[in-house]
Amino acid sequence: MPETLTLTIDGKPFRVAAGTTVAAAILTAGVPSRHSVTGHPRTPVCGMGVCMECRATVNGVHQQKTCQMLCADAMEVVTE
Repeated sequence: MPETLTLTIDGKPFRVAAGTTVAAAILTAGVPSRHSVTGHPRTPVCGMGVCMECRATVNGVHQQKTCQMLCADAMEVVTE
């Protein structure tokens, strides 16, 4: 069985398999990565860091490309 990690997405604990990207965890949690300036929910498009739609705050650092980042135990992700 693969190792699982627990991270926090918008204040709620969420478990994922080791090796999961933060963008995949956000999508699996059912929340958008961010909202556009007009308030529309946005999710990753390209999966390789070009479209910038996967940006979220990770461990207090804003505008992180979550599709290029693997989940870590106790990681804190904020999409709002």
